[in-house]
Amino acid sequence: MKLCRYGEPGAEKPGLIDHNGDLRDLSAEIADISHEALSRKSLEILSKLDAMELPKVQGPVRYGPCVADTGKFMCIGLNYSDHAAETGADIPEHPILFMKANSAIVGPNDAVVMPRGSTHTDWEVELGVVIGERCKYVSEDDALDYVAGYCVINDVSERHFQTKLTGQWTKGKSCDTFGPIGPWLVTADEVGDPQKLSMWLDVNGERMQTGNTETMIFSVAQCISHLSQMFTLHPGDVISTGTPPGVGMGMKPEPRYLKAGDVMELEIEGLGRQRQVVQADD
Repeated sequence: MKLCRYGEPGAEKPGLIDHNGDLRDLSAEIADISHEALSRKSLEILSKLDAMELPKVQGPVRYGPCVADTGKFMCIGLNYSDHAAETGADIPEHPILFMKANSAIVGPNDAVVMPRGSTHTDWEVELGVVIGERCKYVSEDDALDYVAGYCVINDVSERHFQTKLTGQWTKGKSCDTFGPIGPWLVTADEVGDPQKLSMWLDVNGERMQTGNTETMIFSVAQCISHLSQMFTLHPGDVISTGTPPGVGMGMKPEPRYLKAGDVMELEIEGLGRQRQVVQADD
């Protein structure tokens, strides 16, 4: 299934994309795409619905973040060997974890707003993992059983804030609008193997990133298992699993960063496409 949320910010409704690509309203079935709705039991019930019998949503709509009420927004850094190489970093021994503020979360096609003073805002297409079941001390073999589904994430980053303002990467990762998620959550059964997904990102129509999840240093299962040894993962928690090469800070001979008016477009195989116009904050 492809589950989504649509409507104005703060007033999104749950939806489902049918086999024709049309949006159907799920409001009569669940309150939102969050928490209990992400459980195996709930997803099984939703999968048995006749999508063509659900109310069809007419006209253009805004898609919101495909999961609501996210408890933790976690990110894995330097998780593609070729991306680590372009940044001059060593291959990590364990998954590098940093947190992204939940207030950064926006819809997949909402504007990305550069904060005041930003001159180093960068792009990162990433596979997002949405947890569906309470998860602690799980093995790698069992880890994927706790996944509700997958989505596209743009881990927008302000590199000066991230690396030059002293402290953790969170500073450069958590600016408002720096976490577009969606357009939809594709359930784990439909995705299959998450380590065989191609991805790309363009800026102003120019291809910047091309990659595949098969080149991850730490697989989705390894990331989930590793994190679950230290703290509990809850339904609705999101893990952004790292980016392939082609980010602005790695460009040669000079880094290239976003400016107002730039357009980012990005896609992951089977998970949908995002499009954001960059704006400068007032």
